[in-house]
Amino acid sequence: MAAKGDPIVIKKYANRRLYNTGTSTYVTLEDLAEMVKRGEEFTVQDAKSGDDITHPVLTQIIFELENKDGQNMLPIPFLRQLISFYGDQMQTVVPSFLEQSMVAFAKEQERFRDQMKSAIGKSPIEVMKIAPPIKALEEQTRRNVEMFQNAMRMFMPFPPGGVAAAPAPDPETVTRDPGDKPDDLQELKEQIAAMQRKIESLG
Repeated sequence: MAAKGDPIVIKKYANRRLYNTGTSTYVTLEDLAEMVKRGEEFTVQDAKSGDDITHPVLTQIIFELENKDGQNMLPIPFLRQLISFYGDQMQTVVPSFLEQSMVAFAKEQERFRDQMKSAIGKSPIEVMKIAPPIKALEEQTRRNVEMFQNAMRMFMPFPPGGVAAAPAPDPETVTRDPGDKPDDLQELKEQIAAMQRKIESLG
């Protein structure tokens, strides 16, 4: 049994069955998905080795949900872009950015829900004044772009408006002497600069 306030321990057995040690019952991936939606913290452990396998199990839940008709949320361009980051130097930056983006989106979603609750009983015109859906989405998109730009600037040699610096070359067009060994840090900066320019053009 987990101590009060500690995450619930879910044990996964060799037969793929999942056991909730908090309720002493067997559960399914759907049950775990509902626990996530309710905000219940849990970890998944391999029953034999004791290894933490929370990440692959959560990934499996997403896979199952994405394969249900009408429930897929991850667009193909996003999936392609995400796959392209694996093994790339940007891979270390992506998890932090995605986590911050989802936290910001969740806060905006909660604020939007509170506004809608306060609008109960008001006229449609008053509701639109309190929380216009399109404007809310546009504002959240703008904030996400700004957040990503700020994260990218952490890796830039100089902040915008600071000491003048030559613009970073586009990694797709930069040429190097075949005998030169590419500098990993410089290459990372070039990739980030190129990505920042693309993000700014979208913003």
